[in-house]
Amino acid sequence: MFRRLAARAFWSVSRWTLTTEPAPDRPTVLIGAPHTSNWDFVFMLGIAWRMDMNVRWLGKKSLFKSWRGPVMSALGGIPVDRESPSTVVAEVVERVRAGEVFGLVITPDGTRGAHSHWKSGFYRIARETGMPVTLGFVDRTTRTAGLGPTLELSGDIAQDMDGVRAFYADKAGIRPERRVEPRLREEGEQ
Repeated sequence: MFRRLAARAFWSVSRWTLTTEPAPDRPTVLIGAPHTSNWDFVFMLGIAWRMDMNVRWLGKKSLFKSWRGPVMSALGGIPVDRESPSTVVAEVVERVRAGEVFGLVITPDGTRGAHSHWKSGFYRIARETGMPVTLGFVDRTTRTAGLGPTLELSGDIAQDMDGVRAFYADKAGIRPERRVEPRLREEGEQ
């Protein structure tokens, strides 16, 4: 109840507009892109809470140290050890098999730094768990944020990513100069 009220208050005072397709009714990998600012986290919570979605998100384990740990966990955080990120996939698979319905928020364009490709973890998790991919966005150009379509991945990385690229083609993020084109290194390997 508190989360929905907080989200209503956020959207009522925000200069941004929530525009969204219906929330998925089964576990989904929820892409948060373009990830260009720390404000993306606030928008993600605002979207999820307004839509009454149960979300989990991946964050570097240093975010979970000291007093921040319980807060980040309460907000849906799952700590990731960058030295062995594969353990996260096993944890997500276990949650899905246990029947938990949630959106796993992943920012595949990483940590807002300069790089040329998206990280492919979201794709691997979706394929291994059978979860679809829901395209979440923040777009400064239109001052809108929300959820786009939910896609079933085919396993053809280039084809799947063409659909992702088409959706994000006109999305700028909060800091457009930090936007990374939705492209996986693995596309060239197929």
